Amino acid sequence: MALMLKSKDKTVSTKTKEKAVSNERIKPKRYSIERKEARWGFVFTIPCLVFFAIFAFYPIIYAFITSLTDRRAISRTWSFSGLENYIYIFTKDNGGFPLSNSIRATLVFTLGTFIPMIIISLIVAVFLMQLRKNRQRAFFQFVYYTPAVLSSVVAATIWMILFDPRGLVNQFSNFVLGTSGVDYNWLVNSTMLQISTMLVYFWKYIGYFVILFITGLAAIPPTIYEAATVDGASRWKSFWRITLPLLKPTTVMVSIMAMLQCLKTFSTQYMFHQGGAARRPIDVITMNIYFTGIRNGRLGRACAMSIVLFCIMLILSYLQLAFTRSAEEVEY
Repeated sequence: MALMLKSKDKTVSTKTKEKAVSNERIKPKRYSIERKEARWGFVFTIPCLVFFAIFAFYPIIYAFITSLTDRRAISRTWSFSGLENYIYIFTKDNGGFPLSNSIRATLVFTLGTFIPMIIISLIVAVFLMQLRKNRQRAFFQFVYYTPAVLSSVVAATIWMILFDPRGLVNQFSNFVLGTSGVDYNWLVNSTMLQISTMLVYFWKYIGYFVILFITGLAAIPPTIYEAATVDGASRWKSFWRITLPLLKPTTVMVSIMAMLQCLKTFSTQYMFHQGGAARRPIDVITMNIYFTGIRNGRLGRACAMSIVLFCIMLILSYLQLAFTRSAEEVEY
């Protein structure tokens, strides 16, 4: 019996050794295939990385280097000036249009545009998803998205006509407020001028973010809503307890995109100023960069403003992502 057990143990040990050897032989092949796939994947991403580096990283680095010089648009000679451009834009009035006023105008425009845009685009997307007929949904999607296709210059020109004292916006304001023949100075008064730029931007881009929210809502499984309805949950509770939590990744993406889009605004303010509106209330950072670099030829100062704008966008995006992560951790 002892001999039989020893022989069985030997056969079992030999089998386990053979399996281990076979597994060791198979593993390198599997890892080699994965490595090959990773290499080919990296090869296919090289053109995108090169394109992104040429048109994104290089301009940022070149703008930072230029911001440390006194380079001008006309003269070819330039010299290193260090932080003089940054000190100038933060301490001088820059010909009556200081950077502090541009930062204030940009933040006011961003807060007044992107917060209502996120809320209303989400409400519109939920409303469109409630439509049962696909034709109605497609029609409203087309209507909301059409302004996003227009050029910013064309959109600003259309609204400049509407904001005319004899335009439709002034007539509609008189009809709603019960007045007659009153000019609300949409392009003259400082506050109304800021509101008018917000309205143009809101009208142009809300359809784009509505489509993004619809895409996120369509990804939520309908069985979850069916289970909530069976449990007796109302539509309001389903929206707060199911839709919003599951839509959080889409909301974060849309909010960051809307915020960055508002911080980069230029065409609407520029067209309104070219049409005769005052520059100071709507002198956002991008427009100040244009006038400093192109009109006045101070490329070093304009690049310094560009780096400041880039840092503001980077900090606000990081804070938004950090706030979202902290909120998720608290809920968890």
